[in-house]
Amino acid sequence: MRVVMFGYQTWGHRTLQALLDSEHDVVLVVTHPKSEHVYEKIWSDSVADLAEQHGVPVLLRNRPDDDELLARLKEADPDIIVANNWRTWLPRRVFDLPRHGTLNVHDSLLPKYAGFSPLIWALINGETEVGVTAHMMNDELDAGDIVRQEAVPVGPKDTATDLFHRTVDLIAPVTVGALDLIASGQREFVRQDRSQASFFHKRSVEDSRIDWTWSAQELDRLVRAQSEPYPSAFTFHRGRRIEVLAAFVSEGLYGGTPGRVFYREGDGVVIVAGADARYGRSHGLAITRVRTEDGRELPAAEYFTSMGGYLTARP
Repeated sequence: MRVVMFGYQTWGHRTLQALLDSEHDVVLVVTHPKSEHVYEKIWSDSVADLAEQHGVPVLLRNRPDDDELLARLKEADPDIIVANNWRTWLPRRVFDLPRHGTLNVHDSLLPKYAGFSPLIWALINGETEVGVTAHMMNDELDAGDIVRQEAVPVGPKDTATDLFHRTVDLIAPVTVGALDLIASGQREFVRQDRSQASFFHKRSVEDSRIDWTWSAQELDRLVRAQSEPYPSAFTFHRGRRIEVLAAFVSEGLYGGTPGRVFYREGDGVVIVAGADARYGRSHGLAITRVRTEDGRELPAAEYFTSMGGYLTARP
């Protein structure tokens, strides 16, 4: 099939590479200009560079809503559009233009975690599996019929970086497998159960701020979700910002006020956590490694030279 590809960053790059390696013919690529957004500078393999290396025409657009783009799409005469990590809405006059419509590839197990940063949100929320979904595009974001979907398990110590590497490897088989089904003439696919749908916003640095009223289990997942190269989870100690790079859920139960720097456990320093911590039935978050404002990384046991005081959400 003749394919036009819309995509950006490493997700789009992997999708384009899969298309180039397949029997399908990539006739045009549309991608975004480089961005300075903190999350869009991560996993930033260039879709444009890959297309140009293979002699595929490239258009740069922030939004796909101009008449010149529509004319180029018509000229390309695609059988299908494939999109992955396109950051804005595709209007109907674009996604309905190809003979077989538009296939969107999304890094979640739809209908859950539509929208942005699904791996991070899923890890924070304690999901037991994540994955990649290829679905037909319609007027509602990430809501079309599912053509192919694959999942991988989430382990108890996994970080968002681990899950990225595990799911990005699913892009090629999910994308090409879905295209092969469409090329074979299949037109009936799996409807999404919209009662199970959830939609998440793009993450920002503010979303990495630690709230000590969260449970230790939730905070442990937040720290793992904000693993390098993502912006780290952070808090304030004596008015100065520190990043929490590694932590674990304490074995002991600790009572008191959330945020209290309380006790050494193993190689960690336990911080009281949880909205109900005053009852003494909650685990704490044992921090093992931090980064200070001046960029120094050190064990928490070296940073917290004495117990007492509080970690806070703001200076």
